[in-house]
Amino acid sequence: MIIGKVIDQFFSSHKDPCFEGQKLLLIQPLALDGKPKGEQILAIDGVESGVGDRVLCAIDGWASMTVLGEFFTPVNAAVLGIVDQVDLFDTEKC
Repeated sequence: MIIGKVIDQFFSSHKDPCFEGQKLLLIQPLALDGKPKGEQILAIDGVESGVGDRVLCAIDGWASMTVLGEFFTPVNAAVLGIVDQVDLFDTEKC
């Protein structure tokens, strides 16, 4: 799983039937400090997020299929939640 920021929404005139009615979002993965990290990914929206939202995204086919409720579909990434806040703590003190 990654934390990322929704930077755009895609529209498609032709989709696999299992994606009908689903939003496709372009996600920029973020490092823990909030800076961009790595390449952007395309994900199915499972929580009605929008451009500018910070989101939790699964980069796993099975988890993504579970979000859709459709199994054995061609999906690798899905937005699972909107992130309100990230708290970091020193694990050496725990």
